[in-house]
Order: sequence, then structure tokens, then C-alpha cells
Amino acid sequence: MTQLGRGAGSSAPRSVDVARLAGVSQKTVSRVFNNEPYVSAEVRQRVLGAAEELGYRLNNAARALASGRTRTIGVVTLGTALYGPASLLVGIERAARDTGYALRVVNTADGDPAGIAGAVESLLDQGVDGIVISEPIDEGKISLGVDVPVLVLGAPAGFVGPRAVATGVRADLLARAATEHLLDLGHPTVHHLAGPQRWYSARDRLEGWRAALADRGVYEPPVAQGDWSAASGYEAGRQLAADSDVTAVFAANDDMAIGLIRALVEAGRSVPKDVSVVGFDDIPVAAYVTPRLTTVRQPFDAVAKQGLELLVHAIENPDADPLPAGDPPVELVVRASTAPPRSRTTPE
Repeated sequence: MTQLGRGAGSSAPRSVDVARLAGVSQKTVSRVFNNEPYVSAEVRQRVLGAAEELGYRLNNAARALASGRTRTIGVVTLGTALYGPASLLVGIERAARDTGYALRVVNTADGDPAGIAGAVESLLDQGVDGIVISEPIDEGKISLGVDVPVLVLGAPAGFVGPRAVATGVRADLLARAATEHLLDLGHPTVHHLAGPQRWYSARDRLEGWRAALADRGVYEPPVAQGDWSAASGYEAGRQLAADSDVTAVFAANDDMAIGLIRALVEAGRSVPKDVSVVGFDDIPVAAYVTPRLTTVRQPFDAVAKQGLELLVHAIENPDADPLPAGDPPVELVVRASTAPPRSRTTPE
């Protein structure tokens, strides 16, 4: 577990506390943190050590405001060009414009849990009033011992903190809608091409698919695995095309669905006459591939708007109860890649 800042329940340390612990004056503490001259190396180290021990953090920008706030929100997000995380970040930027708060964004790297801690510390050092954690990959349990509200987007309660609120796109509900659409068309079951399971969203989509099958009492086939890329969808499609029992596939994103369709067609399996395919995201190209892709649209803007409202409320009303978070809308976009199975269609 990574401990960020001070523990929950402690009051914010002040410069007088640092001065008392270091055995110096408040003026000396100020000189150290403002990098002023005429402070010996020994005294400077003593002050910095005391500040670290107490968890003291200088916030010059906030002190300059009468309100004590910088009106800035920090965002910690995975540095990736993948459609989902990138679109959510754009949604956050749009929503922030309506709140009157500016954003400071820090990107992290996949596979570096310390990067999250470092990103949070960097934002706190800049005096942000609140933090958005938009980390789609499971890097282990992260404990947020900070004194500003934290909004967690799309991750389970592994991110904890004294003033944490959470919301997300509810990918499980979207996955259920995609799976139920195929079952409603009459397919006996639905195969699933899953995303990498370190991603929270991939797990949610898997669980939504699984729950939909269980509710209908139908057979749950083995799960195919991809990595979000069209190439991985193509490779999975080559395997699925060889199984004549496959009549419907729900892919965990549109890119994999597009690769899957190409593999099915190359193997002589018509889409949707032989196999129906549903994607996830509704990327811009989904409406222009052949066949046009049926998919579920992620409500990035709605989630970002609601999340920022929750966070700003927590910032501006520190003693109030958090606002309730509602479920985002579910939008199934039906196009040409889905149809009833052959046995239920009119013969040509």
C-alpha cells in the first residue's frame, strides 16, 4: 500500500509547527521554503526534515487568495492515446470550464504504481483544491491520506481516502445492454472478446456480459482475450471463426470488434448473417466500417460533468455530506453488424 501525504484525521500542520520541531523561528522556515540566502545547510536540512516528518506542504498560491483556494483541480491520468481514457480526459476538461476551476494534468505510466503517488504529491505541491484520479489500470491498493477532496473515476474502492468520492461510466451496465441485444435477437448464447484484465473497465465489461447470460440462464462460453487492439481482435476472430457454434460476439471495444469482423469475413463467415458482432465505445469510425458496427456509446461527457459537480461540491462545502452519484445513461447504437441467427431469418 502506498501512503500519500498525511494520514486521515490529522489537522494540517502549520509553519509554526515546523519551526517548533526544528528549533528555529517562523521567519527561518519561510526563508528555507522560499529558497532565500543566509540559511546554513545544517539549518535548511533540519527545517526540511521537520516539514517532511509533519507532512507540511507550502501552498503559496492558496495563501495569495482571500478564499484560501487556488481554484485549480489536479488530474492524474494514464498517459495513453487509447480512445476511452483520452475521451474521458477531454470530458473532464470540458466539464471544468463550467465550474470556474482550472486543470493541472499529470500523466502516469502503465506498470508504475509509484507514479500515481508521485503525481498526487506533485499536484498537492502545486496547491490544487481537489484531485481527480482517472487511472484505468489496477496498480494495487492506493491509500489517499490527503487534505483535499479526491474524485475517483471508473475504479473500485481500492482507492480510499478521508474525502474521496467516486463515479464512473458503469461499463457493466453497458456490457449487459450489448449482450442482451444479441440475446433478444434470438442467439442461443453470446461469446465475449475481453480486454486485458488489469483494466478495471475490461473487468466490468466481462462481469456485465456474464451477468446478462446468467440472468437468461444460457450457457457461458469460454472467454477470448485481446489487448484492445484491432490486431488482437483479428487473432481472436480467426479462432472464433473456426467454431460453427459461434453466432454472436460481444467485443470489449470497437477496435477489437473491427479486427474480429475482418477475420470472420476472411474465413467465409458473413457478418451479420452468420455471426453478429457488437462493439463498445462508439468510436468515430464505427459508423463507417463495413458492416456499420453496432456498439454501446460511453457517456464520457455525462460522467465527467457529474464527477466534477461532486468534486466541486466537496471542495466548496467541506462540512456537507457528499452529493449522491446516479447511474449514467445507457445508449445502444444499433447498426448493421447484428441480426437474428440464420435459423430465424427468412431464407434467401
